[in-house]
Amino acid sequence: MKLNALAIATLIALGTTSASQAADQGSGTITFTGSIIEAPCSVSHENSDQTVDLGQVSNVSLANGGKSQPRQFNIMLENCALTTKKTVTTTFTGPAGNSDRVGIAGTAKGASIAIVDGTYNLIKLGTPSVAQALQDGNNNLSFAAYLQGDKDEDDNDLPIVPGEFQAVVNFGLNYL
Repeated sequence: MKLNALAIATLIALGTTSASQAADQGSGTITFTGSIIEAPCSVSHENSDQTVDLGQVSNVSLANGGKSQPRQFNIMLENCALTTKKTVTTTFTGPAGNSDRVGIAGTAKGASIAIVDGTYNLIKLGTPSVAQALQDGNNNLSFAAYLQGDKDEDDNDLPIVPGEFQAVVNFGLNYL
């Protein structure tokens, strides 16, 4: 009888230890977010929030209103079901810079970010782009951005101050 009680107590103890170890093998939380929008297309989750690295740009290349190399970025639209609205414009909003460009924050000074469409036409901050035609299914809206040296009201070059910079820009789509 004592042997049976000892065996049962041992099994219970081992079972509890095994269960404790199994519960300690990793855990976490998954949060799902998103929104339902009234639009003929969905914005790809891979492109709704992105970072465009403009690289290390020489202050000499920005002198006299000079420009850095353009860096491509895309806004991918998925599952477009076009019935009446077959084009889209894109409007970029953010901190105002020089000459309708995006202002930068940080230790770098004397330059602004230009955003251009797929044919390298400047898109003024807060102004819709030229309408782009859409097709049923997936679509790719192509853009590029570059850094450009700033000028003052009298068209004089502003001094280029080396340092780090960043700018946060939002985009809005308008289907036509």
